This record gives sequence, structure tokens and C-alpha cells, in this order.
Amino acid sequence: MDLAVVLPNIWFLLITILFTGFFILEGYDFGVGVLSQALGRNDLEKRLYFNTIGPFWDANEVWLLTGGGAMFAAFPIWYGKLFSGYYIAFVLMLVALILRGVSFEFRGKLGDNRLWIRFCDFSMLIGSALPPILWGVAVANFMTGARLSENKALLDGFLGLLSPFTILGGLMMFLLMLVHGSQFLVLKTEGGLRKSAQKISTLLFPISAVVTLVFAGWAFIKTDIFTNNYYVGAVLAVIAVVFYVASFFLNRSNKDLLAFLSTSGTLGFLTLSVFAGMFPRAIINSEDVTKSLFIYDAASGIYTLKLMTYVACFMLPFVLGYQVWSYIIFRKRLRKEDELEY
Repeated sequence: MDLAVVLPNIWFLLITILFTGFFILEGYDFGVGVLSQALGRNDLEKRLYFNTIGPFWDANEVWLLTGGGAMFAAFPIWYGKLFSGYYIAFVLMLVALILRGVSFEFRGKLGDNRLWIRFCDFSMLIGSALPPILWGVAVANFMTGARLSENKALLDGFLGLLSPFTILGGLMMFLLMLVHGSQFLVLKTEGGLRKSAQKISTLLFPISAVVTLVFAGWAFIKTDIFTNNYYVGAVLAVIAVVFYVASFFLNRSNKDLLAFLSTSGTLGFLTLSVFAGMFPRAIINSEDVTKSLFIYDAASGIYTLKLMTYVACFMLPFVLGYQVWSYIIFRKRLRKEDELEY
């Protein structure tokens, strides 16, 4: 067994799982953050929407931190090339996440200060809307690849990330996370709040479906993500579509938990589809795919990867156990009579 091949494969898989978890868990956070401003008719309703994700949002962000940390340790060259090339985009995303965190932690701390509350609401909107758009643009760029120099550095700057295809990818991600967030609100609220969330979810389903199908068709023509590795990416994308269709009918049948799990499956399998199509390339060279940055060239040494694997095997059950426990503890629906922390 060649560990120089096996260990990078394992860590590419683990990073795939971490980012899949991030898009599923943080996806509904982003969706709820945007919808809280669209659906909340007064301060109490907005606070109720905030509190549906209050116990989870910071733990969900850990998946991003862990994924980025794992990439840094397991594939330092990949991490370095990616973050240096997309520096401005990642800074914008970081600023948006900071604004969202400020809104969560401080919105309810200054009483009736209307100016502060309006600032926090604006921060929540920007901090929840901008990251999914940026992630969609980034994922679309991962699919098409980038121009690479001799030493695999990205040649395109921030504006080079933007094209009709990548902008459509940003819109697709934004809409999918809105649908996902609306399904979470349907699951976690009751009465008029639940009806409002279900209504907006029903409205968003066809719009998101059209944008996603157009993007997928364009991606099939423009990239090899769906055809690489024996069409595994295409199969996973089809499974994502099945989950999406199922979520629509489950939502109409008031099967709230199953509908939410189905939108989770949609985001999850779409993410898996992209990573499966990229493998074993870390960064695709848009001019010549044979000159892409491959994970085996970007990986750390065998000793580092072995040590990381042992630590991950020990720690992962505890992390997953805590996450499951938190969802069990905070599983009940919120009502207007409940005490609100945020």
C-alpha cells in the first residue's frame, strides 16, 4: 500500500466531508438570516427567527474552520495557492461573517436602541446573503478551473473570478440556501410564522429549480466535473435533484423534518458532486487540465498525514456526538411565549 497515494486520498475525502457538512449546516443559517429580515414583521418575529438558529450557528461555522485547518495541514500548497489567489473574496466573506456574529451576540443587549437594532439587522442581512453568493462564485470557479503559472499560482485576480457562469453559480447557491433556510424555519416554528416560512419556501422552490438546472446544464457543457471519474459527479448531481423534488412534495405534505432532510441532501450531494468531479485535482488548470495542481503534489509529508489521521479518528466521534446532542436538546419548535436569548 502506497501511503503517498492513500493518505492524500483519505484527507481529500475528509475535507470533502467537512465542507459538505459546512454547506448543509451553515446553509440553513444563511437562509434563516436573510429570511428573518424578509419575513419578520416586527422585532419579536425577527428575534424568534434568530433564536431558531441561535443554539447552532457558531458550532456550524466550526465546520468551515476545521475544513480550512485540515486543508492547511494536509495540503499546504493547495491552501496557499487558493487563499492567495482568492484573497479579496475570502476577506469579504470573513467581514460578512464577523458582521453576522456581531448581530447575533449584541442585537438584544442594548434594549430599545433603534439605531443599534437597525445596524444589527443590516449586518445580519449582509452577513447572511454575501457568503452564499461568494461561495457559489468560488465553487463555480473550482469547476471551471483557473489559469495557473508554472509554479501553479493563480494568475487571475478577484475580477477574474467573475463571469456570467460564476455569477449564476452565486445566484444558485444563494437561492438553494434560502430554500434550505425556509425549510428549517418551517421545522422550528409554528402558527403564523410557520405558515409564512412554508409560503416563501413554496414560492422559492420553482425559482431555485430553474436557476439550478440552467447552471447544471451550462456546467455540463463548460466543465468536466460531471464526466470526470466515470460520471460519478453526474450520478451524485442526479441524486441531489431527486432530493430536491422530494423536498418540494414533502413540504406540501407538511412532513417538515423529512422536507428539511431532503434539502440537506440536495446541498450535500451537490457538494459531493463537485469534489468527486475535481478529484484528484486540487486546482484545475483551465488552459490544460493535465497541468492542474494534483492533491499528491500539494500534500504534506506522510508522517504529518499519518499523525493527522490518528487525531481525526480519535476526535471526530466526540465532535459529531456533540453536534447530534445539541440538535436533540434544542429540537422543539419556538413560540412567541418562549424566553428568547438573542
